[in-house]
Amino acid sequence: MTQPAVNAVPGSVTAAPAPLTGLRVLDLATLFAGPLAATMLGDFGAEVVKVEHPSRPDPSRGHGPSKDGIGLWWKILGRNKRTITLDLSKPAGRTTLLRLVSTADVVIENFRPGTLEKWDLGWDELSAVNPRLVLTRVTGFGQFGPYARRPGFGTLAEAMSGFAAMTGEPDAPPTLPPFGLADSIAALATSYAVMTALAARERTGEGQVVDMAIIEPILTVLGPQPTWYDQLGHVQPRTGNRSQNNAPRNTYRTADGTWVAVSTSAQSVAERVMRLVGRPELIDEPWFASGADRARHADVLDAAVGDWIARHDRADVLAAFEKAEAAVAPIQDVRDVMTDPQYQALDTVTTVDDPELGPLRMQNVLFRLSATPGAIRWAGRPHGADTEEVLTELGLTPADVKELREEGVV
Repeated sequence: MTQPAVNAVPGSVTAAPAPLTGLRVLDLATLFAGPLAATMLGDFGAEVVKVEHPSRPDPSRGHGPSKDGIGLWWKILGRNKRTITLDLSKPAGRTTLLRLVSTADVVIENFRPGTLEKWDLGWDELSAVNPRLVLTRVTGFGQFGPYARRPGFGTLAEAMSGFAAMTGEPDAPPTLPPFGLADSIAALATSYAVMTALAARERTGEGQVVDMAIIEPILTVLGPQPTWYDQLGHVQPRTGNRSQNNAPRNTYRTADGTWVAVSTSAQSVAERVMRLVGRPELIDEPWFASGADRARHADVLDAAVGDWIARHDRADVLAAFEKAEAAVAPIQDVRDVMTDPQYQALDTVTTVDDPELGPLRMQNVLFRLSATPGAIRWAGRPHGADTEEVLTELGLTPADVKELREEGVV
């Protein structure tokens, strides 16, 4: 079952039911964890209102390549969101936000701790107008502690968490990811935190504050590093593409100059690989019986697998591994991803019709629900495109909106 990409205009109704229909989210955040969490909620039906500064829009609009002056990253990050402008530091902007908050279920923000409070828009003020509100605060280091007021980005989390220290070749520098890894992990955690807080609200009737520090979720997904160190003093070194837990596990070059990745996390798969590459005698070695022992003999196993793969074209390697029920995957760049038959079957990269750019392809919603699927209703909208509509729905008159514009509030 594929997930639909439903092309629509903001405010229209899609045919498929969505599980978060009726949920209203105010996205006050920028770059990237907070906005991406709001996107994930919007993908499953939440009404997301993106609030940006009138003259300083979300910097993600200008990140990465653009077409005809339109940022392509924003088309993904801003999808399923209505966009308005509002200067929260101005009194009229504060008043307007409080009116919006009174209609919302969730606010997502990533200002440095103390910023909302400086504008008299802290938890006390927000919860006073809406006791059921879930205020979601996404920052680099959390709301308290010695680093709380420092500027924080995903790169710093990738460095601090231990990710960079264990990534890369043993004799090479620590390696940072070439994309927003920590931010993306934090976005997933934030959307989960929001739903958890909303579930609690169903029981208590009251909202609460979510404190999400970007340095924490990435540490969680790195596995048992703290426990290993606590109990054994073990610090995981950089091992390149190899693993300390199993072997063979690496990338291997094929005869036609492409690459494949092999994993043998299961003992049975490791044995199948050795039979496939013509080295069944290695299975009888005493050290072959456990993943950790195999990892200590990775040179031998890599040579066996690598030599065999180097004599075959990639198509033949993939076919042979599939027949042997051994785990292999081609090393793909985005060109391969766009034509990969499994991704095509899942509609992982789908097509959305956009009024500015026409048909454009982007990642689909994260998962498939059989009864209440999510959908991409529209791609990222222009800066402030829905300001008048949203504020009019709030009860402001055209004259009120005009006055706000003249004051530079919107």
